[in-house]
Amino acid sequence: MDRITKSLLDEFSSEAGISELAEDVRFEYLAAYLTTTKYLSETFEISDVIVGRGNDTGIDAVSIIVNGALVTDPDLIEEIVATNGYLDAQFIFTQAERSPGFETGKIGQFGFGVADFFSETPKLPRNDQVSCAAEVMEAIYKLGSKFKRGNPICRLFYMTTGKWVGDANLEARKSAVIEDLRATNMFREIEFQPIGADDIQSLYHQTKNTIAREFTFADRTVVPDIPGVKEAYIGILPATEFVTLLDDGSGSILKSIFYDNVRDFQDYNLVNSEIKQTLQSVAERARFAIMNNGVTIIAKSLRATGNRVHIEDYQVVNGCQTSHVLFDNKDTIDDSVIVPLKLIATDDENIISSIVKSTNRQTEVRAEQLIALSDFQKKLEIYFSTFEDANKLFYERRSRQYNSAPNVEKTRIVTPANLIRSYASVFLEEPHRTTRTYRLLLEQVGKSIFVEIDRLEAYYYSAYALYRLEFLFRNSSLESKFKPARYHILLAARMLVKPEQPPAAHTRERARYSEDLIASITDQKASEGLFKQAAESVDKIAKGNFHRDHIRTQTFTENLVKNFRT
Repeated sequence: MDRITKSLLDEFSSEAGISELAEDVRFEYLAAYLTTTKYLSETFEISDVIVGRGNDTGIDAVSIIVNGALVTDPDLIEEIVATNGYLDAQFIFTQAERSPGFETGKIGQFGFGVADFFSETPKLPRNDQVSCAAEVMEAIYKLGSKFKRGNPICRLFYMTTGKWVGDANLEARKSAVIEDLRATNMFREIEFQPIGADDIQSLYHQTKNTIAREFTFADRTVVPDIPGVKEAYIGILPATEFVTLLDDGSGSILKSIFYDNVRDFQDYNLVNSEIKQTLQSVAERARFAIMNNGVTIIAKSLRATGNRVHIEDYQVVNGCQTSHVLFDNKDTIDDSVIVPLKLIATDDENIISSIVKSTNRQTEVRAEQLIALSDFQKKLEIYFSTFEDANKLFYERRSRQYNSAPNVEKTRIVTPANLIRSYASVFLEEPHRTTRTYRLLLEQVGKSIFVEIDRLEAYYYSAYALYRLEFLFRNSSLESKFKPARYHILLAARMLVKPEQPPAAHTRERARYSEDLIASITDQKASEGLFKQAAESVDKIAKGNFHRDHIRTQTFTENLVKNFRT
C-alpha cells in the first residue's frame, strides 16, 4: 500500500473508531464508506453494510439505498412505501483488495457473487449479513409494482491500491460481468467501476470538501441589505446552466443539496407530471419561467465576479420538485427554458430556518419533516457538544454538516432518525416500533418525542447508549446475532439500572433519572458489562430466536419489560 493511501486509511480509521482492527478489515471499511457516501447524503453506521466475514460470496460490502435512505432491514421497505408511495432502489457492491493490481480472477469471482446474490436459487453459502441484505433485496422486488422510475440500479466497485490501465483482459472480464447481470433483466442501469489508488484519494478528499460550483448568472438584481444576509440576488437562469448545480459529476443528481428542503422528490405526481409535460413540449417550454415559482438556493459562501458566481456549501431549500424534474429531463431542455432563482448567502441558522419554513408553505408539510429546523434540535446540537471529549457526541441536524469538521469521529455523529429510535426504545419502551411501524414514531414528533420542554439529558443518554452499543458490535465484543434486537438491548440496559417507569419528560426528576443512567455507561468497561448482561436478558426472552417476526412485536417487548418488573 502506497504511503498516501495508508495515511488516508489511518486517518479514516481514527475517525471511524476502528484503529484496533486489522489493516485488511479497515481497508474494507474505507472502501464501503467511499462507495456508499458517493450516493448517500446521510451519516450511516459502516459496520451495517460490511458482509466480508466468511461465506460472503466474494463481496465485502452491500449497501442498499432506497428513496435516498440506507436500508439494512427488510421491515423498512413496506414502511418506505407507506410513507412515499413508491420505491427507487440502488444496490452498491464493494470488493476491496490491498493488492497493487487488478486481477481477472477476482473480477470474475466478484461478479459471480453479485449475480448469485440476486438468484432465486443461490449456489454460494451465505453468512448472516449477506442473508439479511438478500432479504432486503427480496422485499424490494416483491413490491416491483412500486418501481415508478424503473427497475433498481446495480453498481459494482472493485477497489485496489493499484492503477486501472485498461488492460484488454481485465476490460473483457468486466464487460462479461455486466452482460451477465444485464441478462437478468432486473436493473435499469448497471455500473462496474474499478477504483485505484488515485481514485481512492480523490473520493476521500471529496468526502471532506464542501460542495462548490461556479456558474453564469447574468440576469440578476441585487437585493438591498438585509441584517444577517451577506448577499442576495433575484433573477433568471437558463435551465441548462442551473442543472450544472445539481450534477454530482458522474451524471447523477446531488442528493445532499436537498437535505434542508423539507420534502423529498415526490416522483411524477400530478404537479410534477405537468412540469415534465411543459418541458417536453416545444411550444410550451419557453413559458416555464412564468408558470413555475422557481428555486431558492442558500449558500454559506458566495463570490460574484462579473456575470460569474461562485458558491460553496449550498442547499436548494425550495424547488426540490422543480429541480428533480429539470435534471431528469436535462437532455430535453434547451436555452429557451428559464428558471426563476433566488440566491441567498448567509450562515445564520435562524434566517435559514425562517426561509425554509416560509418558502415551503405552498403544500402541506408534516411536522416531522421540519425536525431539523426546530429550536429544540438546535438545543440538542449544542447540549451534545458540551460534554468532554471522551463522552462528546455530535448531533447532525443537517446532512453531512460535520464532514469537513476536523477531529470528529464518524461514530460519534448522531442522526435524528437514530435518536428517535433510541429514545423511543429507552424512554417510551417501544423498541418494536423502530423498524416496523416506524412512521407511528414519526407521528409522535412534537407530542412525546422532541417536545420543546423535554429534558435534554434523556436524549443524550439514548444517543450515547446507542453509540456504546454499536462500538461493541463493531469490535465484535457482542455477537452480530444480537443486532436485530439492538433496540431491545438498549431498553434492557436501562431497566437493569432503572427498572421503574421514567418520570415525566419535562421534569427535574427525569433529568436526575437520566443522569444516573449516563453515569452507568460513561466507563467503557462498565458499559460493556452492562450491555452484555442486557443482551443475555433479551436472549433469555427470545430463547435464542432473533428472527424479526419473533422479536419485533409488542408482546415480546411486554415480556421483556415484565422480566424486570416482577
